[in-house]
Amino acid sequence: MTPSENFNKGQNDGFCLIFRFRRKQVKMKITIIGPAHPLRGGLAAYNERIAKAFQDEGHEVNIVTFSLQYPNFLFPGKTQYSSDAKPADLDISVEINSVNPLNWIKVGRKIKKQKPDLVICKFWLPFMGPCFGTILRIIKSNKHTKVASIIDNIIPHESRPGDKIFANYFVGSVDGFVVMSKSVGGDMRQFTSDKPVEFIPHPIYDNYGERVAKSESKRHLQLSESGKYILFFGFIRKYKGLDLLLEAMADKRIQGLGIKAIVAGEYYDEQQQYMDIIEKNNLQEHIILRADFIENDEVRYYFGASDVVVQPYRTATQSGISQLAFHFEKPMIVTNVGGLPEIVTDGVSGFVTEVNSNDIAEAILKYYTENKEKEFVEAVIEKKKEFSWERMTDGVKRVSGLG
Repeated sequence: MTPSENFNKGQNDGFCLIFRFRRKQVKMKITIIGPAHPLRGGLAAYNERIAKAFQDEGHEVNIVTFSLQYPNFLFPGKTQYSSDAKPADLDISVEINSVNPLNWIKVGRKIKKQKPDLVICKFWLPFMGPCFGTILRIIKSNKHTKVASIIDNIIPHESRPGDKIFANYFVGSVDGFVVMSKSVGGDMRQFTSDKPVEFIPHPIYDNYGERVAKSESKRHLQLSESGKYILFFGFIRKYKGLDLLLEAMADKRIQGLGIKAIVAGEYYDEQQQYMDIIEKNNLQEHIILRADFIENDEVRYYFGASDVVVQPYRTATQSGISQLAFHFEKPMIVTNVGGLPEIVTDGVSGFVTEVNSNDIAEAILKYYTENKEKEFVEAVIEKKKEFSWERMTDGVKRVSGLG
């Protein structure tokens, strides 16, 4: 089956409910390579969550994570490390140095000897291509292990020299790929013509706690009980368009309705440019800045307090923030880029706008003036059923040839 046929198969599978008898699971030995505790952030959360999904199916799973993930020049945040306790139910070893080739050989040889049936490697940045590509090639020389990759981005949001060479090197070490947006599926055609590529939407992030009532969340965050709040959540980078949202918040009609924007996340970009927009438009009373990394046990309160999640991105593939919104059953306002319109149905579970502050402002106004929350929440609850972890684990096994 060609990559295109696999990609289309994944699309069709996403929109149909197929009742089928499942064969008894064959227990496999699975190794996941990539970020996990003690590292923090969405990539670590994803790898830990999919490890649990495979464990729930009866497989033996371990994660091999980084002792050094990024050199300082590639990491703009305050720290790469989590303050949370290590997950008690996961086997995580800290071994990989992303910039030390001797380490890659050592790690590759160790996993090669362990002979896992399947290695899963999430890919999001070409910088990781030499490290992952070398480790995976060494592992596969045991003639037993299959390798699957879940691709966040194959073409990065912010390009650097060597991106295509590094990505090609990584692709050559993998047996099959899962993409989580159709746009990335299209990008993959630039890198492979003979390996399976299957589209499966990003599963729900359900590992950040249960939903919390709006009133309780507002009390916890010391917000006004009667306030109207929209939420921008996650690391702040140029491509995520926070400046567009701030400019939209300068609309006097939005201010007249008493709507405030919560900006919750750490700056991975120059902070002053955003502060300048706030000062220029006198937005100090209309923006609530929680400009720091939001710890896992606090995430639910930010989503719980908000009426709608806004993602004003300039570019996108898929977004883990969208899947958090689905878990916490929050409608979304997203821009018409990448995979965002694939998961938010315009006028049904949220609004899809063009990439400019005027359209974003109009969508915010329409959401409140037409009282869309109840209607959209019902649609979100229905839509979230499509984003299961079982669907992702099945897809990973298929593209590796083990499904």
